[in-house]
Amino acid sequence: QVKLVESGGGLVQAGGSLTLSCAASGRIFSIDSMGWYRQAPGMQRELVAVISSGGGTNYADSAKGRFTISRDNAKKAVYLQMNSLKPEDTAVYSCNAVLKEYAWNDLDTYWGQGTQVTVSS
Repeated sequence: QVKLVESGGGLVQAGGSLTLSCAASGRIFSIDSMGWYRQAPGMQRELVAVISSGGGTNYADSAKGRFTISRDNAKKAVYLQMNSLKPEDTAVYSCNAVLKEYAWNDLDTYWGQGTQVTVSS
């Protein structure tokens, strides 16, 4: 069974930095894209950043210039370096991975349980 486990959330002052990590484990044949999403209270979940298997990246406008997504394919992990954090970045951050458990499977999407990021003003 595939599991994604995030770590690195917490409380930080505005202007500070945090790095989120997410590691995939279980039966995994290959991972296509990996990404970070966030959901603030009362809001819909939104994309923060995504990275392809080849390293191509895409960011939400709110993340451009402040956040950096990266991945370590050998470790089946994805990271989100967040700088210059703002109170409006406060949310539950979840990682996802689009992957195949077996070579003959279609791609499927898996989600982590989420980690809270709180930015105080």
